[in-house]
Amino acid sequence: MVLYLATIFLSAFLLFQVQPIMGRFILPWFGGTPAVWSVCLLFFQAALLAGYAYAHWLGSRKNPRIHIVLLAASLVFLPVIPTRPAITDTPSARILLLLAVTVGVPYFLLSATAPLLQKWLASERSPWRLYALSNFGSFLALLSYPFLVEPYVRLRAQAWVWSGLYIAFVTLCGVVAWASRPAAPSSESGQEAGPTDAGPTFPTILFWLGLSAAGSTVLLATTNILTQDVAVSPFLWIAPLALYLLSFVLTFESDRWYLRRPFAIAIGVLAPASYAVLNAGVGISLSIQLAVYLAALFVACMISNGELWLARPEPSHLTAFYLTIAGGGALGGVFVALIAPRIFKEFDEYPLGLAATCLLGLVGWMRAGAWSMWTKHNIMVRIPLMALLIGGLGGVVAINLSGVRPIVAKWRNFYGILQVTDHPDPKGAMRELTHGRIKHGSQYLEQAWRDRPTSYYGPHSGVAMALNALPEAPRQIAVIGLGTGTMAAWGRRGDLVRFYEINPLVPTIATTWFTFLPDSRAKTDVVLGDARIQMEREVSVFDLIGVDAFSSDAIPMHLLTAEAADIYRKRLIPGGLLLFHISNRSLNLEPVTRGLAQHLNWNAAQILAEDSPSTGEDGSRWVILTENLGLLQKVTQAAPHVGWTDPNRKPILWTDDFASLWHVLKW
Repeated sequence: MVLYLATIFLSAFLLFQVQPIMGRFILPWFGGTPAVWSVCLLFFQAALLAGYAYAHWLGSRKNPRIHIVLLAASLVFLPVIPTRPAITDTPSARILLLLAVTVGVPYFLLSATAPLLQKWLASERSPWRLYALSNFGSFLALLSYPFLVEPYVRLRAQAWVWSGLYIAFVTLCGVVAWASRPAAPSSESGQEAGPTDAGPTFPTILFWLGLSAAGSTVLLATTNILTQDVAVSPFLWIAPLALYLLSFVLTFESDRWYLRRPFAIAIGVLAPASYAVLNAGVGISLSIQLAVYLAALFVACMISNGELWLARPEPSHLTAFYLTIAGGGALGGVFVALIAPRIFKEFDEYPLGLAATCLLGLVGWMRAGAWSMWTKHNIMVRIPLMALLIGGLGGVVAINLSGVRPIVAKWRNFYGILQVTDHPDPKGAMRELTHGRIKHGSQYLEQAWRDRPTSYYGPHSGVAMALNALPEAPRQIAVIGLGTGTMAAWGRRGDLVRFYEINPLVPTIATTWFTFLPDSRAKTDVVLGDARIQMEREVSVFDLIGVDAFSSDAIPMHLLTAEAADIYRKRLIPGGLLLFHISNRSLNLEPVTRGLAQHLNWNAAQILAEDSPSTGEDGSRWVILTENLGLLQKVTQAAPHVGWTDPNRKPILWTDDFASLWHVLKW
C-alpha cells in the first residue's frame, strides 16, 4: 500500500511540476503573450484525457504489465528540454507540437497513473480519497514552484531534476504494475458492479461533462484576464490552477467541505462582482481584482467539483467517471484557447463559464429534489437557488454589455484583443488603439494635427528628450512594439525607424487606420516576430533602441532580463541610448531597469511626463540607459521631471532563469 500511495503522489507531483517548467521555456519564444499559457494548459488537459482513456482501457485488462513496457520506452524522451522552434503564423499549433514532442509521452503515462492504480485498488477500499491525495500532490507541486524551485534553480537544471524524479517514478510504477493482478470482485466491499448497477445514464454523463468543462473554462479565462492585465509569470499562472486543484482535494476528500447552501450564496455575490470588475476596465486596483477573480474562481470550482462528487458513480465505473471529467476539462481548454479567440471580440468566455457553473449547480440542486422544497415555500432553499440563478443570468447580461461600447473596428487573435475607437477632442476627433484595456497609441484625425506625436511619445516624454539630444546626422532607431507607429512621427529625412512587432494584426492596423507610418519623413520598416529573437539574428546597429512592448498592460518579462540587455548592447552603437517605457498600473519596474543599468555598468535616469490634453500626451515614465554620461546629461537637462520615485530601493536584476513579480507588484 505504501508503494501505491508513493507512486500516486509522485506521479501527481511531477504531472503539475512540469507544467510551469515547460511554460517558462516556451513563453519567451512566442512573445510572452498570455495565450501561450492557455495553449500549454490545453495541451496538458488533452494529454490528461488521453491518459485517462488509456487507464480506462488498461484497468480492465488481464495483464497490466504492458504498462511496464511503455514506462521503459518513455525514458528515451529524457531530459525534457525543448528546442526553440521556428515561429510561424500558427503559434498555437506550433506550441502543441513542441510540447507533444518534448514531454507528451511522459506526461501521458503520468496522467494515467492515479486512475489506473485506483482501479486496481477499487475492490479493496474506497478509491475516492486516493483521488484527493493525487490532487494534493499536484497542489503541492504548483505551490512549491514559485517559492522553492523558480527562485533558486536554473531553468535547465529544473528540467534535469524533474527528469531524474521521473526515472524514480518509472521504477516505482514498474514495481507496482509487476505486482498487480486484476482484482477479484468482493461481495463484502460492495464496490463492484452488482446486478442492479446499470451504470451512469446518458444525462448523468452529460452532467459530469458540463460541470468539468465549466470549471476548466473559468480556470483558463481567469488566468487569461490576470496575466493580460499584470504580467505573464508563473505566479499568476499557478495561483488560479492551485485553487482549481485545491477544490478537487477538498471535495473528494470527504463530504464535510462542500456545503451546497453557503457556496451557492457565495457565487450569487461573487459572480456579479466579477462581471462588474471585468467591465470596469482599468479603474480597479490590483488587490481588488485578484481578490474578486480568485475568490470567484475558487467558489465556482468548489461548486463544479462538489457537484461532481455528489454525482459520482459506483467505484466499478471509476475510470469512466475520471475519463468524462478529463474530457470536460479538455473541452473547456479547447473552447478558451482555440474557439473563443475566433468567435468572441471580448473575453466573453469568462462570464459564460461562470454562468454555466451557476446554472449547472442549479441543476444539481434540482436533481436532489430542490423543486419540491421550493414549492413548499422553504426559504432556506429559495435563497441559494435564487443566488445561483442570479449568477447564471448575470453572465448573460455581462456578455451583452461587453459589446455596447462604440468602436470603429475590433480584432481578436492569439495575442489578445485590439480595437480602434474615435473620441472627441478640442482639436477634432482623436483615434485610439487599445490592446485589452490599455491604450497603445492615438492620433489626431484633423489634417493639421495628425502628424503630431501623441500618447506616450509626446513632446514632453522621455523618448522625445532622447531623440532631440541625438546628433543631427541621420539616425538609426529601433522600437520594440509597434502600436500605432507613433515613433515614426519623430523621423527625419535620412533616418531609419525599424519596428519589431510579434502580432501580425498590428502592422495592418497601423497602416490602415493610422498614418504615422505612411506619412513619416523617415524610412520605416516592420520586422515581424519576437524582437529579442530577431535582434539576436541581426547585425544592424542603432543609435537608439526603445523597448515599448506591452500585451495590454502586461510586460513581456523576457525583454527585461540581463540576457536581453546583452543583446540590446550588441545592437547599439558605442554610447547609444537604450530606453524602457515602464508606465504600468500594477508593476513598479524602476528597480528592474536600475538592475539592468548596473548589469551593463551604464548610467541611468528616469524622465516622467504628465498628461497634457493640449498635445494629446499621456503621462509616461521612460528610463534611459547609456554609457555616455555626457549624452545622458544632455537628455535630462531639457526634461521637465527627472528622478526616481524610490531612489533608495535596491536594484533588481531579472535573468532568464530568475525573474519574480513579488518585489515589483503595486499592491
